[in-house]
Amino acid sequence: MKILLIIFILISKNLIALDTNQTEITTDEGIEIFQEEKYYLLKKNVKIKSINFSLSADIVKAYFDKDLYDIIKIESFENVTLSSQNGIIAKGQKIFFSIKDEKILIEGIKSSLINKGMQMFSDTSIEINNYTGEFKLRGDNTKLTNNDLNVTGNIIDGFFLNINGVNEVNSLYVEDEDEINIRTSKINMYAKKSNYSKKNNLIELFNSVKIIRSNEIIIGDYAKINTLKETIKVTSDKTTNKVKILLNNDE
Repeated sequence: MKILLIIFILISKNLIALDTNQTEITTDEGIEIFQEEKYYLLKKNVKIKSINFSLSADIVKAYFDKDLYDIIKIESFENVTLSSQNGIIAKGQKIFFSIKDEKILIEGIKSSLINKGMQMFSDTSIEINNYTGEFKLRGDNTKLTNNDLNVTGNIIDGFFLNINGVNEVNSLYVEDEDEINIRTSKINMYAKKSNYSKKNNLIELFNSVKIIRSNEIIIGDYAKINTLKETIKVTSDKTTNKVKILLNNDE
């Protein structure tokens, strides 16, 4: 029997108490309840549906507050998919989800998170606080995109703001010992490290800088770019290096 007897009891209790807030949980292999630790363990083809979120995974530890259906935190493993009422869609081999404050940690190969116009990808970890707007991405194949930016690098930290229902990147720190890449609609940028401030309309690039814009390529050690005025200042920190500008004539 796929739906456990105890789950039927939970559903019935919710339906009687508050029909619109019912929580439905199904699993193929059973449930273990740890009353003192306030969590229960679900195994194989687990599906949870509630007013706040939906989740599917092979193994789930669901922590509760007062009653079994009052879930406050979830630890889920193996082929996990999570969607929340606030527009988050997350996938990974492990997902840890705090329901009250929507803190989410995704781990594993091909981890991903889509959140109101912002997309995050990594083969290691994605961490996000949906209320403060803070996020941290780590590892190979790490990437962040939205309408304004396309960013790659082993370390991507930052904050986002919700503006008219769309999450926009407000600030960024990007780092990679090999090379980072930041692309806008008009400029393609490479370096080892970068800071971005939407408030100040400023991108700073550090070490092994290369900027590609239209028919020009600018190479140096440091760059400051005003994204509003589209002005670029490139300098060299080393006496042995000089700023280089390469102009391509497509004609």
